[in-house]
Amino acid sequence: MSSLNLDDFTDLIERPDGGVRRDAEARRERRIVPPGSLGRLDDLGEWLAAAQGTAVVRPVGQPRVVLFAGDHGIAGLDVSARPAGSAHELVRGVLEGARPVAVLARRLGVPVRVVDMALDCDPDTLPAAVVRHRVRRGSGRIDIEDALTAQEAEAAFLAGVAVADEEADAGTDLVVLGDISVGGTTAAGVLVAALCGTDASVVTGRGGLAIDDLAWMRKCAAIRDALRRARPVLGDQLKLLATVGGADLTAMTGFLLQSAVRKMPVILDGVVTAACALVGQRIAFRAPDWWLAGHDSGEPGQAKALDRMALEPLLTHGVKVGEGAGGLLALPLVQSAAALAAELPEREPAGEAGEGGDAPGGADADGAAQKQDA
Repeated sequence: MSSLNLDDFTDLIERPDGGVRRDAEARRERRIVPPGSLGRLDDLGEWLAAAQGTAVVRPVGQPRVVLFAGDHGIAGLDVSARPAGSAHELVRGVLEGARPVAVLARRLGVPVRVVDMALDCDPDTLPAAVVRHRVRRGSGRIDIEDALTAQEAEAAFLAGVAVADEEADAGTDLVVLGDISVGGTTAAGVLVAALCGTDASVVTGRGGLAIDDLAWMRKCAAIRDALRRARPVLGDQLKLLATVGGADLTAMTGFLLQSAVRKMPVILDGVVTAACALVGQRIAFRAPDWWLAGHDSGEPGQAKALDRMALEPLLTHGVKVGEGAGGLLALPLVQSAAALAAELPEREPAGEAGEGGDAPGGADADGAAQKQDA
């Protein structure tokens, strides 16, 4: 029997401040540029104001990329273009600065944190800071067995909560959330299909390396089989994650919910983070108000999940590499929205612009009239 009560998040999570958002909207109406001329940047600025609790938006000064890593047993069915159990190679690439997210983060000056939850490698081969939250070595093959035990699921969820608290306590003011996994998109597809009540084929994409038709068919069959195991536990979200999720997805769900509790905004990356967010919405319906969809990766499962949460992607570049790269591309847009909302001056009130000037009826006109009278 788990001691973790997910229902508590419904009470703990508040929506961003609606009164502050109305004040921010009023400020927008007074700015020197016409309302609506900045498009979604206006909406982003007001969202940030509400999230920060201040009508005058503060800069996003301490963003961070947080990546949860894990291997999935389902990858052994050749549903991924990468070999099963090879996610640790991607992690090393990120740590060495050789992956797309590392290059982008270096360019933008954003630190990257990797959290190993279930990599299939010896923990001694990675830095201690990376592996200290690990729950197990690889997650179970979800078409025939549970991804995690109940105890492992609770430990993974609480690890995600702990990481969110660590980031909030360190002053992180916005997180780009991503995953480093092999087989993760298959688990994500199962969660999205189960929570949206759709068939496997509707949510099955081709992943970051564009698997061929045969691999797509194997992936679709794996999601179909895992979906049969997911449907009976739909009423218990932690059990759902234990059955067909995995340690990394379970931790991301905990991270997302606790970030909302701590009022720390999150940019979602691809289909894996979207699936975790969908589980989070089922647990606490107000939580998605704290999240942004960074981009549209083109994965059908992501589109389905975002539509269910009414989240519209900020960018559409078709970036499928994962690892938070697509979500990180949206960060400058959010930072730009914050700067515009905070720094654009307001229009002067009507009637003040002519004071002291040469307009008819001003001081110069009065002086000329006095000379004529003399």
